[in-house]
Amino acid sequence: MSLSEQMAASLKADSLVVAAGRPPREHDQPVNPPLVLSSTFYGTGPLADGDRGYGRYSNPTWDPFEEALGQLEGSELPGLLYASGLAAVSSALSLVPAGGVLVMPSHSYAGSLVMATELHEKGFLQLRTVDIADTNAVLAALAPADDAPAAMLWLESPTNPMLGIADITVLAAAAHDVGATVVTDNTFSTPLVQQPLALGSDVVLHSVTKYLAGHSDVVLGALVTSNPELRAALLHHRIIHGGIAGPFEAWLALRGLRTLALRVERSQASAAELARRLQDHPLVESIRYPGLPSDPGHTRARAQMKGFGAIVCIQVAPVAGLDGAAAADALVSAVDLWLPATSLGGVESLIERRRRHVAEPTSVPANLVRLSVGIENVEDLWADLEQAFTALSR
Repeated sequence: MSLSEQMAASLKADSLVVAAGRPPREHDQPVNPPLVLSSTFYGTGPLADGDRGYGRYSNPTWDPFEEALGQLEGSELPGLLYASGLAAVSSALSLVPAGGVLVMPSHSYAGSLVMATELHEKGFLQLRTVDIADTNAVLAALAPADDAPAAMLWLESPTNPMLGIADITVLAAAAHDVGATVVTDNTFSTPLVQQPLALGSDVVLHSVTKYLAGHSDVVLGALVTSNPELRAALLHHRIIHGGIAGPFEAWLALRGLRTLALRVERSQASAAELARRLQDHPLVESIRYPGLPSDPGHTRARAQMKGFGAIVCIQVAPVAGLDGAAAADALVSAVDLWLPATSLGGVESLIERRRRHVAEPTSVPANLVRLSVGIENVEDLWADLEQAFTALSR
């Protein structure tokens, strides 16, 4: 690739998403990386480090995205692209030694919690769940007086879906003091809003499906680390366990990445305005958005983030004849512009009641609705919510 480390370090993030991962600037070279569809590559003799060899080891279409994401997260090493966010979760959890202790937020992405719980039940690791926004509770879970210290601290900040904010710097330092590896799921924030490696994390995880690709048309995951030994271990796991990305999906993800700065800027601004209006709505029982001064994570988010993200969560108040959960379902059914669907981070605004998923922790309120704010006009988004609330109150 043509973008030097020196140049990458000098660029602002909104330039880097456009410039990173381009082909060399040579006569008649394409401006965009080509799509390479091949399951194997020419070669004779022993395979050396860096040789492609076989499609499970490497693909030229992965390289530009991996380079760009590594640079965006502030690493000198390329990221690693996976077939899905959960494939990346599986690879990151493979760093926990057999029988080791994993400390994980009680409110995390449901797939991460389910996977960790199943590994715990099978005896592969010990799982301790904790409110990640409660720093003292996390510190106690990392090194309890009567049990083994943690081997890994799993952070998610903001958490999905409760939008809890972890003090990443303090918790990462404490985890390292007991010899634990720190993994941070940065899906909600993206590297434009938060850089966990700079805050002390060892590994950063993304569901590329969400903001990085940004168009709800691919399923991919990624990991980034600045530690060569950790990267080698993660790469080995990807090769052996086969959670590799398709070349076409990788090509689409890089194309989506080019507009990340514009999409994040627009969706964050709209989310902040919608949250400001929703906090005063009579049918909103409570609201979580780190950008609101009243939010319990606001001060911490301001200290470690360059914005507050584009996810807003509300609890819908009961209305005549409907409890909160039923009222939340009715609200979701009444929207026209917002799309009732799971996932987040696409150009379209999505809305869903989270507890409709069986795997969602029961500690998530049954009436909680997660709003993923897209790039539509904010007044149109607000008008659609208003008419849905009006229909609900009739």
